[in-house]
Amino acid sequence: MRSEHQDPVIPEEVQAKDLHPAARNELKTLQPDVQDRVARHLAMVAMLIDDDVALAHQHALSASRRAGRIPVTRETLAITAYRQGDFALALRELRTHRRLSGSDGHVALMVDCERGLGRPEKGIETGLEVDRAALDTEQRVHLAIAMSGARLDLGQTQQALFELEIPELNPKKAYSWSPELFGAYAAVLEDLGRESEAAKWEQHARRAAAALQEHLGALDELEVFEVLESAETADSAEAGPDEAETAEHADPEGAAPEAAPAEAAPAEATSAEKPVEAAEAAPAEAEAPRGFAQEIEAEVDELLAEAGIVEDGEGRPGREDV
Repeated sequence: MRSEHQDPVIPEEVQAKDLHPAARNELKTLQPDVQDRVARHLAMVAMLIDDDVALAHQHALSASRRAGRIPVTRETLAITAYRQGDFALALRELRTHRRLSGSDGHVALMVDCERGLGRPEKGIETGLEVDRAALDTEQRVHLAIAMSGARLDLGQTQQALFELEIPELNPKKAYSWSPELFGAYAAVLEDLGRESEAAKWEQHARRAAAALQEHLGALDELEVFEVLESAETADSAEAGPDEAETAEHADPEGAAPEAAPAEAAPAEATSAEKPVEAAEAAPAEAEAPRGFAQEIEAEVDELLAEAGIVEDGEGRPGREDV
């Protein structure tokens, strides 16, 4: 028996069309009136997630209760639960989303949920069960970072470093995930007492972040940048990487006859590489390694952007401009 839930109010001006088309497409198996209501609740999640997570979570609950067999509603509920620190609910919903969609795209988030529940060993087990070759590059990078964090939780510092030594750990190129990957690598090096190497990778993280901030702007494509060094920093640039099953919701209210859920597989678009002089971007102040809570917030923002729910940190829509 489900606990009582009172739907939060949706302002009249919020319409189904405010939800990203890719997310609306998944709701087409619902009856029109239910489809409209669910879409408006999901649109409210997008509007509230950064300012009122608790209220966003209530809207996500309302959407999921009306359309519990639609992957995007379970995905959205998982994200709001994760953002609130309810890792048990988030993990349960992520498992259900994986079963409904057949996608392992949120495995890194599942690993982090296990960590949040104090079960890093289970997190590592979850990550090892996945075929990494079936993940896209960004998903693989986030999984590596999550697995490294789980290793650190267990005191396995050297193994944590090995988890991060992947092909994407390349200081010469800056992708959206590069600052986080480089920063994580620097933090583990510091834990190992390799301070000079840690400082170099912190510098790589700052340079990558500056290049992305300077050149990405409002573009909605993944761009790759060459990070060229000035003469005085050339030596440090050469440093290499050496050294969530759930109890089912009740049948969705107003659902149309069973149909296969629509899949929305975001494609990764890569444009031509563009050289970026390091001197062009003003170096940002050195940032301390992010804690677990900060890692959660950053990863949730990226997931929402990827699902087309909110814009990413650079002001870009997650999949395509609406």
